[in-house]
Amino acid sequence: AGHDVRILFLEASTQSLVKRYTESRRKHPMRSETGTVSEAIEHERDVLEPVREVADKVIDTSALQLSHFKAQMTELFSFEDLPDTLQVSVVSFGFKHGIPLDVDTVFDVRFIPNPHYDEALRPLSGRDEPVRKFVLDQPATRDFLDRVESLFESLIPAYRNEGKSYLTIAVGCTGGRHRSVAIAEALSQRLANRGVSARVAHRDIEKN
Repeated sequence: AGHDVRILFLEASTQSLVKRYTESRRKHPMRSETGTVSEAIEHERDVLEPVREVADKVIDTSALQLSHFKAQMTELFSFEDLPDTLQVSVVSFGFKHGIPLDVDTVFDVRFIPNPHYDEALRPLSGRDEPVRKFVLDQPATRDFLDRVESLFESLIPAYRNEGKSYLTIAVGCTGGRHRSVAIAEALSQRLANRGVSARVAHRDIEKN
């Protein structure tokens, strides 16, 4: 009681929906073993038609950009401006263990001298100060971090303008224990210093 309930119905053209299912490689929940995606979509339309008829607002998302959809939601439901935030994750990994899935950008830092070949540094990781210093003191590392920081200084506002909420940056070396770890930590800190919500994870730091 006391709540203003409204129904928002989102739809899209069959062509657009088929494309989305193809790109995401997801199976339509109403698709039969022998049926097509288009047939499943049409069946779904029939099932949801009673809901569509009583909806307060119907929005066709076929060609709707995320930023425009966000603006429509704000206007339609009288929200205050939605938070303009972008959660950035920096993930280190080792190429020999495979490139992580679901990342937006991959950087290969195997051009930087490898601490693995120093017997004193080999048992350590990029989180340990001796390895961190070895990696970050390399001129190539400093130049790389400066360039990447400058790149994302221009890209992040553009991502925000498009309504992107998450950005995952992957940094890879051979094993994912030394160089990529130290650089991922440093890049995450640089982004945080610029006011970007950044967190870091090390996928392969414990692997051999």
